[in-house]
Amino acid sequence: MRGFMNHILNLLSGEEITIIVFAIVLIVLVIKGIRIVPQGEQWTVERFGRYVYTLEPGLSLINPLFSRIGNKVNMMENVLDIPEQDVITQDNAPCRVDAIVFYQVIEARRAVYEVRHLESALVNLALTNIRSVLGSTDLDAALSSRDEINSHILKVMDAATDPWGTKITRVEIKDIAPPKDLLDAMASQMKAEREKRAQILDAEGYRAAAIQRAEGKKQSEILNAEGELVAAQRQAEARERLARAEAEATKFVAEAIGSTGTNAVKYFIAQKYIEALSNFANSPNQKTVFVPIEMSSIVASIGGIKELLNTVSTGTELSATPPISNELHPK
Repeated sequence: MRGFMNHILNLLSGEEITIIVFAIVLIVLVIKGIRIVPQGEQWTVERFGRYVYTLEPGLSLINPLFSRIGNKVNMMENVLDIPEQDVITQDNAPCRVDAIVFYQVIEARRAVYEVRHLESALVNLALTNIRSVLGSTDLDAALSSRDEINSHILKVMDAATDPWGTKITRVEIKDIAPPKDLLDAMASQMKAEREKRAQILDAEGYRAAAIQRAEGKKQSEILNAEGELVAAQRQAEARERLARAEAEATKFVAEAIGSTGTNAVKYFIAQKYIEALSNFANSPNQKTVFVPIEMSSIVASIGGIKELLNTVSTGTELSATPPISNELHPK
């Protein structure tokens, strides 16, 4: 092999050898200067230890003699797991908090040269803000308002990481774990609250039912009173119409008998007297019938009634039974 190389060198002149060597060196430099940046990354280029420019994804060429790749920065969204830490809330309740942070590098130059160890800085920043926010919040609020806590921590961290060319996209509190004895106390409190609410609901239901019953009773009494009033009015109207009919009948009989109404009055008194005795005698609960001592009064009354009937039957305008007003039978 060495003999072959010596033979080739003997065939070439010195100038040709120089050209060949220069070409080989140039090819080597070009190959060493070619850089292929993958998608989702940016590479910083340094010259004599100083930042020069940033390589975007794709094929790039650098000066391999004086420049070098400083840092390869991932530009995609990354997840940072925040270690668990013990936190004391505003109401002096100890708890253990676990969280994760999502971030994305927006500018590779600042993410590399504005902060040392970006991920470590983000972890410490997240721990500090979580401890600060939960330290100013009650435990109940921390457990029930986790979204608000996440938003507050996100806002604070995003403002703090802006000079680093990094954007905080999301902060999630994964778990807030109080001690077991505190959990037992909270469970007892929740049970008492549920029982209290149940008793309140029962009392409200009983109150509503009582109101409904009272309202129903009130309406029923109003309707009963209105019904009794209407019935009393109808009875009064019936009695009034009956009295008016009897008065007209009395007037008719008086006119038929004579100019004076004395005989007619006697007639109706005797008629009512006989009707009362008949009703009293026909009563199923009545075993004894009392009659007046002076039976002659009854006989005289019956005789008077007979004479009146004879007079009425022989009258010129009393050939038929006197008409009775329709008001005797009120509707």
